[in-house]
Amino acid sequence: MSSLPLALSLAIATLSGAYAPQQAGSPPLEPALEARVQKLGKQLRCATCQGLSIADSPASMARAQLDKVREMVSAGKSDEEIRAYFVARYGEWILLSPKPVGFNWLVWLGPALLLIFGFAVIIRQIRRIPSPAMRSASPPAATPAEDEYVRLVRSELEK
Repeated sequence: MSSLPLALSLAIATLSGAYAPQQAGSPPLEPALEARVQKLGKQLRCATCQGLSIADSPASMARAQLDKVREMVSAGKSDEEIRAYFVARYGEWILLSPKPVGFNWLVWLGPALLLIFGFAVIIRQIRRIPSPAMRSASPPAATPAEDEYVRLVRSELEK
């Protein structure tokens, strides 16, 4: 019977948020600066979640990174300086939208090239479809070698 109070206290602690990850430690800035912090946070990738920005991620590391962005904004750093700070520490990977230079052009041009290639394949396939007049025409005459082959197949099927 003593396990019931323990289970009940664990359930209450879990539901009350006692085990929830800590949120950002720094208070929000004035609305204009906080909007800038959130805009920058949407441009930087969370190192833990990898598919989310640091503004959207609930991970404690993302909260710490957002606090760092908030600190740098309040210190008067420009957006480019803040992005450069994170790129210097984590590499270009930290940016959710990579700069279109070098190999990154493939990320930007790849979808467009695939669409163009796809349309070209579709158009080619449409042009290969015979017209209704050609479909109703009789099939071409078989060559003697094909006739021999057809005769052999039919004789095997009749057995």
